[in-house]
Amino acid sequence: MNVSRLPSRLALVGGTAVSSVLLLSSTAYAHVTVQPQGEAAKGGYATVNFKVPNERDGASTVKLEVTLPTDHPLASVMPQPVPGWTVVVEKAKLAKPLDVHGKKITEAPSKITWTASGSKIEPGRFQQFPVSLGRLPEDTDRLVFKALQTYDNKEVVRWIEEPAEGAAEPDSPAPVLKLAAAAEDGHHAKTGAAGAARAADENQTKTEAASADVSDTTARVLGVVGILVGAAGIAYGVLAGRRRSA
Repeated sequence: MNVSRLPSRLALVGGTAVSSVLLLSSTAYAHVTVQPQGEAAKGGYATVNFKVPNERDGASTVKLEVTLPTDHPLASVMPQPVPGWTVVVEKAKLAKPLDVHGKKITEAPSKITWTASGSKIEPGRFQQFPVSLGRLPEDTDRLVFKALQTYDNKEVVRWIEEPAEGAAEPDSPAPVLKLAAAAEDGHHAKTGAAGAARAADENQTKTEAASADVSDTTARVLGVVGILVGAAGIAYGVLAGRRRSA
């Protein structure tokens, strides 16, 4: 064995290993995902972010298509506007109508499409697309959203493989939203921006009510003190008058 060539061979092997690790890392992590803002509780509403990284060096992402689950349809789907992108929500007839707050829903959102209109997700960047969802189902622990990512070179990456429980992650996994347990008090969880606003309003109302109670109690105490002071003054005046008469 030529000892003089050993360092160069080790360097080559090391470089190959590092490249393999980087390649596997990008494959494992650079995919479309969905994460809730706060908590996504069963039976409630939540705001989620679809995070789209650009994993190509020579192309930019110009479209994202997200298919909504049909086995657990969502009656309310409201995307938040994203500058430089247009959004379209498509609906489809339901095989089984939904009962939402006593109202029968015969169709539900089935697909969301964001298209670049002055903006792109460039190489080395990512973009988040917020959406308000509800009501979340109570008979499952997760929702699977299949997604298509389109680049400006016409390449389409299909993130549609559903991850199996306990199995290794597939090459092109679909975004999965994990659902938390429903609120124990029987009320639907308040999550996302809308839930935070409702909670803030409730806290403000409680604070105002508490302040009103304190003010009312203070007024009553002052009233009683005033009556006592007045009575003491009258009594003093009577006694003083008697002393003068004597």
